Amino acid sequence: MVVNADIAARLRELARLTTLDDGSPQSFRVRAYERAARAVESAANPLTEMSDAQLLALAGVGKSTAAKIREIIATGSTAKLDELRGRYPPSFQELTRVPGIGPKTALLLRDRLGVESIGDLREALGREAIRDLPGLGAKTEENLVRALERLGAAEERTPIIDAMQAAGEVVRALSADPAVERAEVMGSLRRFRDTIGDVDIIAVSSAAEEVMRRFVDLPVVRDVVAYGARKSAIVATSGLQIDLRVIPQHQFGSASVYFTGSKAHNIRLRQLAIDRGWTLNEYGLSDAETGAVIASETEEEIYRALDLAWIPPPLREDAGEIELAAADALPDLPEVESLLGDLHVHTDLSGDGHDSLEAMVSTAAGRGYRYLAITDHGEDLTINGVSRGEMIEQRSVLRSLQEGHPTMTLLHGVELNIDPDGGVDYDPEFLAAFDWCLASVHSHFDLDGESETRRVVTAMRNPAVNAIGHLTGRLIGRRPGIDLDVDAVLSAAEETGTALEINCHLDRLDVPAEMLRLARDREVLFVISTDAHTVRELDQTRWGIRHAARGWVECDRVVNTWEPDRFLAWIDRSP
Repeated sequence: MVVNADIAARLRELARLTTLDDGSPQSFRVRAYERAARAVESAANPLTEMSDAQLLALAGVGKSTAAKIREIIATGSTAKLDELRGRYPPSFQELTRVPGIGPKTALLLRDRLGVESIGDLREALGREAIRDLPGLGAKTEENLVRALERLGAAEERTPIIDAMQAAGEVVRALSADPAVERAEVMGSLRRFRDTIGDVDIIAVSSAAEEVMRRFVDLPVVRDVVAYGARKSAIVATSGLQIDLRVIPQHQFGSASVYFTGSKAHNIRLRQLAIDRGWTLNEYGLSDAETGAVIASETEEEIYRALDLAWIPPPLREDAGEIELAAADALPDLPEVESLLGDLHVHTDLSGDGHDSLEAMVSTAAGRGYRYLAITDHGEDLTINGVSRGEMIEQRSVLRSLQEGHPTMTLLHGVELNIDPDGGVDYDPEFLAAFDWCLASVHSHFDLDGESETRRVVTAMRNPAVNAIGHLTGRLIGRRPGIDLDVDAVLSAAEETGTALEINCHLDRLDVPAEMLRLARDREVLFVISTDAHTVRELDQTRWGIRHAARGWVECDRVVNTWEPDRFLAWIDRSP
């Protein structure tokens, strides 16, 4: 059965492919599909149960879009979407992940040089063919070579935001099947890696063949790679391979352990089993001589039998978690419920925000938050920046809203822009009036490492700055992070007491996990915040929590897990 999330996913895919068709992400059609997707995601009731009049009553859904929604409900797709998929296959879409290649450039490369994939792009760069195209030149060619070098191996993998969408659609479809008791994602996606090679899913059912028949016939399927009674593999319309294994309930724990851990983690577990005269595989933990099953139903009982505490999936990389689990000394990781506030929230006052100040505050209050920072963009950000007068007016409105939310402290904040020299928006006197200042890099991503490091460290030393937002500025799979001396940045964070934001957006997850792990033994503080631009995005905390776990960030080092008195005192003390 098609659910609202599936419909929204198809509308977003229409928006993405229409961006290529129209040559612009700002075209009327693209923006219409994006508005409709947001409306569908926010709808309180299933669209499958709505009348035509109720569909048209949704903000952003017109007659044309409503007709496409009806098509999606009936067939899982639309004729227009199928046409665009044929015109712009996944290999061509990947071109726009390369920094410097927008929709118009991608179409120009295809029309003039026959470039259909990143491989074709490399070949064209190798023979210096791009410099002769109108509007490009030798400098563009040089920049594209450097961009491909910086993307590196990530170009062969799928960004987590795209993998999560494709996997979620399959899991929802399987979970709605009466023959399936449960279906869950495994592998590197469950470990929450930034990029994914392919997706592993396991489903519990006593009717494996029936489930497999339905799996290979899902609307998301582009090609069937392998088909079997208990294991099948498909390629989704996004180009991502998805493998499904159907298992009996009593093997769920062992299958989860087997298909989740990294190769190195699983080798360590198998060795622990061998040391005890046992075997460990996807079917269970068993006595090597008798074959008697020792544990298989749950992950917890398997780890317990091996004298280990249960290890959260993001930690299963053989990075010291086995030893700590044996000593019952795994890090105290934050959970969604640990967060008492959100400290990076935009409203429609910023050009890229979509919901009102009142709506963001009300939704945050409904989450039970004890404090909330509204952080619209500073005036220096092109197009989306907010003027001083508008900031002052917003502050006044926020103060009046505070009266209606006595249990939640409302902070008037700002997301400042770090310029190439480390300066930020506004003068010191104006900055001093804000309750909370987050500073982020939004431009000049191609400076050398020394310059990028200097600008970030300079911003940290600004007395008004409480935290650095999305530290590297990366967009996973689309834009590499800025070149930073990580040791220097962490040292500055310790010296100044400036927190580093763990940005919850799936296309950012910034600070990268590798940098987070380097901070394990240092006195660096963090904030887990959503960077929400809609009320729905306030729910993104679950992604930031999982990313923090992957980076081994302990709960007490996250400032927005602190009780209000402690947190507000820290703001007052911070440089």
